[in-house]
Amino acid sequence: MKESVLALLAGLVVGAVFTLLKLPIPAPPVLSGVLGIVGVYSGGVLMQRLLEWFNK
Repeated sequence: MKESVLALLAGLVVGAVFTLLKLPIPAPPVLSGVLGIVGVYSGGVLMQRLLEWFNK
C-alpha cells in the first residue's frame, strides 16, 4: 500500500512539474494507451501466477 501511495504522489509531482514547464505530460494521452499499460501489467502478473501454479 505504501508503494502505491508513493507512486501516486510521485506521479502527481511529475505531472505538476511538466505542466508548469509547459511540456507534454509523459503518459499516454488517451484511454487506449492507459488500457494498454494496464493490459501489459495484468498479463505479466497473470503469467507469473500461472507459472507459480504449474511449478508447484
